[in-house]
Amino acid sequence: MGRARNKGWKRTESLSKKIIIIALGGTLLSQPVVSLLPGNWNASIAEAADVAMAKATAPTLKLTSQGYVTAGAKRMDYLWTATRNGRAVTSEVHVIEVDLTNPYVSLNTMSGKNHTVGTRNSISNMTKESGAVAGINADVFVMSNEGAPMGVQITSGAFESSPSKLIGMYAFGVSKDRKPSIDNYTFDGLVTAADGATFTLDGLNQSAYGPDYGGNKYSHVDAMHIYTSAWNGAERPKNTGATPTEVLVRNGIIEQISIDLPVTGQAPVDGYILRTHGKAAKFVKEHLQVGQTITADYSLISSTTGAEVDPASFEMLIGGHTLLVDGGAASAFSRDVTGVSGSSYTSRSGVGYSKDGTKVYLITSEKYGSSTGLSLKELQQVMVQLGVYKGVNLDGGGSTTMVERPLGTNSLTLSHSTQTGTTQRSVSNGIGVFTSAPEGKLKGITVTGSNVVFLGQKTNFALNGYDTYFNPIKVDETQASWSANPAVGTFSGNTFTATKVGKTTISVKTGDVSAQYTMEVIGQDQIASISLNTAAGMLSPGSTLSVPVTVKLKNGRTYKLSGDSLKWEFIGFNGTMSGDTLTVNSVKAGVETGYAIGRYDGFPAMIPFTQGETVKVFEDFEKTAYPISSQVTPKEAVGSVSLATDLPGQTSAKALKLTYDFTNGTGTKASYAAFNSNGVSLSGSPSSFSLDVYSDQSKNWVRAELVDADGKVHFADVAKQLDWSGWKTINVNLSSLGMKYPVKLKRIYAVTLDSTQAGKAVAGIVGFDNMKLNYAPEVTVDTESKVEMIVGNTNATLNGKALKLDAAPIQLNGTTYVPLRFVTDALGGQLFVNGKLNKVGVLRGTKLLEMVIGEKGYVLNGVRQQSEVAPIIRNNRTLIPVRLFSEKLGFTVGYDAKVKKITIQ
Repeated sequence: MGRARNKGWKRTESLSKKIIIIALGGTLLSQPVVSLLPGNWNASIAEAADVAMAKATAPTLKLTSQGYVTAGAKRMDYLWTATRNGRAVTSEVHVIEVDLTNPYVSLNTMSGKNHTVGTRNSISNMTKESGAVAGINADVFVMSNEGAPMGVQITSGAFESSPSKLIGMYAFGVSKDRKPSIDNYTFDGLVTAADGATFTLDGLNQSAYGPDYGGNKYSHVDAMHIYTSAWNGAERPKNTGATPTEVLVRNGIIEQISIDLPVTGQAPVDGYILRTHGKAAKFVKEHLQVGQTITADYSLISSTTGAEVDPASFEMLIGGHTLLVDGGAASAFSRDVTGVSGSSYTSRSGVGYSKDGTKVYLITSEKYGSSTGLSLKELQQVMVQLGVYKGVNLDGGGSTTMVERPLGTNSLTLSHSTQTGTTQRSVSNGIGVFTSAPEGKLKGITVTGSNVVFLGQKTNFALNGYDTYFNPIKVDETQASWSANPAVGTFSGNTFTATKVGKTTISVKTGDVSAQYTMEVIGQDQIASISLNTAAGMLSPGSTLSVPVTVKLKNGRTYKLSGDSLKWEFIGFNGTMSGDTLTVNSVKAGVETGYAIGRYDGFPAMIPFTQGETVKVFEDFEKTAYPISSQVTPKEAVGSVSLATDLPGQTSAKALKLTYDFTNGTGTKASYAAFNSNGVSLSGSPSSFSLDVYSDQSKNWVRAELVDADGKVHFADVAKQLDWSGWKTINVNLSSLGMKYPVKLKRIYAVTLDSTQAGKAVAGIVGFDNMKLNYAPEVTVDTESKVEMIVGNTNATLNGKALKLDAAPIQLNGTTYVPLRFVTDALGGQLFVNGKLNKVGVLRGTKLLEMVIGEKGYVLNGVRQQSEVAPIIRNNRTLIPVRLFSEKLGFTVGYDAKVKKITIQ
C-alpha cells in the first residue's frame, strides 16, 4: 500500500533512542472512550450541560491561601461556592501557577515506571523519579490495558506516544522557546520497504483502543504500529484481539521477522519493533526480508492548521480530553464527556494558560470530605475566573492528584486528598514542574509537624529553610527557640507536649528569621466517636488485651492513638494499660462481668470483660478442604510441606510436616506452609489460637502470618525458639496484634535471621497439629426481669413484686420520664454519677450510655449521638426519657395510655 506524503518536516525512524522522561505523570480514563457520534452531538451535550447548571447561581471563587513551591511557581488554594438545586455547596480548588518568564522554572512530561510508556505509576513516584518539585496527573487511558496515554506524549522534544484516532482530544504543550499551546493533533506515519513498497503507520507506542475514525473497529486489527524502547508494557500491547506478526529493526536493518508471534523482549535502544496484523502482516510477508533496509517516517499534524509539527520544537506535549476554555470563555465541548462523567460532581484536573502566554495554570479540585468536586461545566467557570485564556480537561475522578515539595523541604507530599483519601491511583503520565535555580541565600524558614495534637501527646516540629529562589537550604536547628501562645503545652527543644485543650500559635526564631505555625490540641467537644478496636476481654488475672484506639472528629478526620492516650477506670477488676496492652492484674471477688472505661478529655469508650471462653477446632489436618503448599526464601533455601503420619510422638492420624534446609543463601531464610492461595478465614473474632507444635530443638523461630480485613499483614510469634524436644501445646495471643476482623491465616513458617549462630541448626523438621481458636465469652445480661410503673405514682413492681420508688415517673411536654437509678438497678445495669460534671452513665452488658443532665447530646458505646429531649432532675432525682433508655440499652417498652402504665423488660 502506498500514499502521497505531505512535504515538510518528518521523523525518520531508522532507530529510536529511549530518553529519560523528566515530568510528572497523568490520569486515567474512568469509562471507555465512545465511538464516533452524530454530527449534532456537540451542541446537544453543551445544551444538556447548560440544563444541569441552570439552578446554579452566581458561583464564586475565593482565594484562601497561597505560597511558593519554587521561584516561578506559586501554589494557590481557592474555595469554589455555588448553588446546586437550591443548596449551597463548596469545593476546594488547587492551582499551581507557573510563570514562564522566570528562567529557572520549567514544565515537562513524565510517565510510567522508570520514565516509560505502557506502565502506570503514581504521581508521587513519577515526580520523585523525574526530579520534579510539583505536578499533576494528565492524560486519560484505558484502565483495562497497560495505561499508555490516549493522546500524544513528547518529553524534552522526544516523540514517545502518538495521538489516538479519537475525535476532539486536545493536547497541552510548551515549546522550546517557552510558549504554551493547546491544539488537536493527528498522527501521520509511513513505513517504506527496500523495494519501495509502503504501508501506513497507525500509531506509536499505543495501547489497544476503539478508534472513532479510520475504518477499523479495533485499533490494532489490519494495522501497523511502531514500538520503541520507550515502550515498557509486557505486551505490544495486550487485549488487541489480533495475533501479531512483528518485525525487529536495528539501525535501519531488519534483524528478525516473527510470523504470527511477537518478537521476544523489548524494542532495542537503537531500533524499533513493527507490530502488524492482517493487511499489514500481509505487507510484511510480501515486501520485507531479514537483512534489508527499512525506514519508518512519522510526524504530527495540527488539526487547526493542517501543517506538520516538529516534535523537537516542543519541550513537552501531553494529551488531554475535551477543550474547556477558548478565547477566555467557556467553549463547546470538543468531545463527548460521558466517558469522564462530565455532568457529575467529582474530582477534576485541568491545565490552561493566560492570554499573553506567560502563565500556565495546573488545576485540580477534589471530591473528598466536605469538598463536593466539580462538573466539567463548573471547571470551565473556574478556569475563566482564574484568567485562563485556553484550557483543556485532563483525566479526573480517582486519577486527580497533585503533589508538591512544601516550602523549605526536600520531600514530596500530596497537596490535597485524592478521591479515596491518601491513596494514589497509578496513572499513565502527568505534568511536572522543575527548577534549575542555583542555591541562593537564606530567605526564610517554615515549620513542619502535626497541626492536630491530643492531650498528653509529644510531637516533634522540624525547622526548614528556603533560599531566595524558594528552594530548600540547610539551617541550624540547634540555635532555634520555640514557644506556644496560648501556652497549651510545653517545649523541650523542638518537642512539644500537649497539656491543655485549645488552639495555639507555635513561634520559632533562629538568627534573623522567624516563622509561625498554627496548631490545635483536641478536646472532647470536637470528638464524634472513639473506637476501641478490640473484642471483649478475658476476666482472669494475667490476661492481656490489645487496645488500639481510633478517634474520629466531627470534621470527619480520624486519628490513631495508643491505648495509654486515654485515662482508664476499671470496674470489677484492677488493671493497667501500657502502650496498647491492657493487663488484668486481679479480679474482685464475685465479679462475673467487669468493665474498662477509657476517657479522652472525659469522652468515654468501654470494653467489657467476662469469664470463660469458647474453643473451636480450626484445623486438625485430617480432611483439609484447601491446598497447603510449600514456599521458601531465598530461592537457594530448601523446604517442603506434607501431611505426615510418621512424626515422632504423633497421636493423630495426620499432622502438618514442614521441612527446611537453610544451608545455602544469605540473609533471612524461611520455609513456609502456605494455606490456600490467599489464606484461610478464621471465623468470628478469636482472641487467641492454640496448636500442638513438634520441635526439633533447632533454636529456630516459628511464626504465623495473618491478613486482616483491611489487607494489613500481621505476624504472630508461635515460638521464639524451638528449644524443646517433641510435642508441646502453644497458645498464640491474637488480641495483642490489633487486627481488624475477619482475619485470614496465610502462612506458618520456620525462619532464621542468622543461621550461622552457634547452636542453631540449619536443617530440620517442624510439625503442627490440632489448631484451635479461642473466643472471649459473650457478655450476658438479664433478659427476664420486668418493671411496671404508673405515671405520677411511686408504686411499682419488679417481676410482680411490689416496690416503692423514691421518684415517680412523670410526663412533660409529651415525653415520659422514668427514674434512672431504679430502672438501672432493677434491670441489671450499673449506674454511676459524676456530680461535679453533671454526668450520669449506665453500664449494661456490652453497652455504655453516658449523658449530661439538661443536654440532648449523649455518648453510646463511644459514639456521640443526639436525642430529642434531655435528662432532667426532679426532687434531687435523675429522670431520663424512657424511649432513650429503652432503645439505646436494648429494653422493650410498653405504655397503656388508659391507666398510664409503663412496662419495661
